Amino acid sequence: MGRDELCVTVPSLFRCPISLDVMKSPVSLCTGVTYDRSSIQHWLDSGHDTCPATMQILSSKDFVPNLTLHRLINLWTTTAATKSSALAPAVSEEKVRVWIEEIKSGKIERCLDSIVEFVSCGEVSRRCLVSFDGFLEAIVGVLNTNCVPIRVLESVIRVLSSVLLENGVNEKLHKLVFTSNSNCLPSFISVLRNGSLEYNIACVTVLESITINNQSKQLVAGTQDVLPVLLQLLKTENDHQDLNEVVLSFLISVSITRSIKTRLVQLGLVEVLSSMLLSQNAAVSVVEKSLKALSMICTCADGRSAISVDPTCAGAIVERLMKVSKTATEDAVVVLWRMCCLFRDEKVLERVVRSNGVTKVLLIMQSEVGEGNARRMCGDLIKVLRLGCKNGGDLGGAVSYETKTTHIMPC
Repeated sequence: MGRDELCVTVPSLFRCPISLDVMKSPVSLCTGVTYDRSSIQHWLDSGHDTCPATMQILSSKDFVPNLTLHRLINLWTTTAATKSSALAPAVSEEKVRVWIEEIKSGKIERCLDSIVEFVSCGEVSRRCLVSFDGFLEAIVGVLNTNCVPIRVLESVIRVLSSVLLENGVNEKLHKLVFTSNSNCLPSFISVLRNGSLEYNIACVTVLESITINNQSKQLVAGTQDVLPVLLQLLKTENDHQDLNEVVLSFLISVSITRSIKTRLVQLGLVEVLSSMLLSQNAAVSVVEKSLKALSMICTCADGRSAISVDPTCAGAIVERLMKVSKTATEDAVVVLWRMCCLFRDEKVLERVVRSNGVTKVLLIMQSEVGEGNARRMCGDLIKVLRLGCKNGGDLGGAVSYETKTTHIMPC
């Protein structure tokens, strides 16, 4: 940066095209281009008869105050000044370079608290820090080091989670973690296993943000301990809705192959999802993600088998119908349709019938949710479920029902 102050990004519209400084008194020429009054006055007083930005010959050298832009600049200046005054401590370029050198030399604990405090100050400080060449490389390098204390790893994860929204950071972190011969995943796993709840959430958030393509998703999901430790978190911390939501979001994101889905089923995901659907305390967002996960899991044979043998899953899905968003209701319908119509699972069909599934599905058909494929699937379900009801619990007839639906094929 070259100066002992925070680097504030100035909107280009606020800079004078001549001086490149923030305009104090913006005025517009007849060409429509706005300049700072002192700069354009000096240009014109020097004998020029053109617009500096367009080089058009001026039909008039008069200029008009741009009052709207003046108000915007004043508002931005006041806001930037407030943010800057709230930032503590102020950090110079030299100080950040010292931090980078300390991190690289293994002395990160000397500067860690200062870095964490700085990124916690606000957007300006975060943008300022990640703009330094070598900072992200140095901080990620800590994750690539053996035997790092958990406190240090937690703080590194906190720093990374704080800067995720800055432009280009996710892509850069993706490259540093996955394509630069690094071995950072054990450090993430260590935080997930040994860190506090706050850092568990931050760790999963960072992981999801940087797994931006199929290759990295398969790499993370294929790492021996990542999926088991995430499922363990869901099982042991099931009352923490924020953690449940970020973990489910991540699992949905990485469930891109049959083998990954199968492994999740083997680790007990269906039982966990059933428990969340049945919980009266579950946040709506967690319920909706649970239904999304089930809609993905039921595309593999192991997933369907797990749903079939689980005594509560089908009933829990029916119970949540019409109590969630349109998208989540469609996810629930997909699961029921696959299990009851496409794969003719007698156990699931019986549980849906006993859970008053016919009435629930009819209500969906009458609502705005029942459109397109969702409506057709509901129609198939009604036929099968009514036949099951007529058989009074003997669902052999339902199994012999021949659906002509072709709108969704099994994966």
